[in-house]
Amino acid sequence: MSTITEVVDVEVPVSTAYNQWTQFEEFPKFMEGVEEIRQVDATHTHWVTRFGGVTREFDATITEQHPDERVAWTSDSGPDHAGVITFHRLDDSHTRVTAQMEIDPEGFAENVADKLGVLDRRVKGDLKRFKEFIEQRGRETGAWRGDVDRPGT
Repeated sequence: MSTITEVVDVEVPVSTAYNQWTQFEEFPKFMEGVEEIRQVDATHTHWVTRFGGVTREFDATITEQHPDERVAWTSDSGPDHAGVITFHRLDDSHTRVTAQMEIDPEGFAENVADKLGVLDRRVKGDLKRFKEFIEQRGRETGAWRGDVDRPGT
């Protein structure tokens, strides 16, 4: 299991950054290797990804979500991974977005990529593209402001 942590500061208010992150079906516009995400319901998504010539499909569950603060998830099938995206207000027009992920690479290509730091660079690149995407737009493409409490709370 590998842990990846990456940070990016974006020049939009915290609510704009958070709102955009809740629009999972838009992820292919800024996440390398993500071909499609389908929002099944408020807490379930279905992903289609491509890495090293291998296409994978998996389901994920949002395990915790609080507006303008955090979105956490875990995979239900496919590659074993979990993580959290946190949003920190720096001032009225700047937000720090932090991605923390734990991933257990599946298959030869993913294991080699993990050992060579490719997965870390991919997450860093995804956050950089998110920054460019949201700053160029200046506003979110949509929003979901509901709360999802952590299991057991």
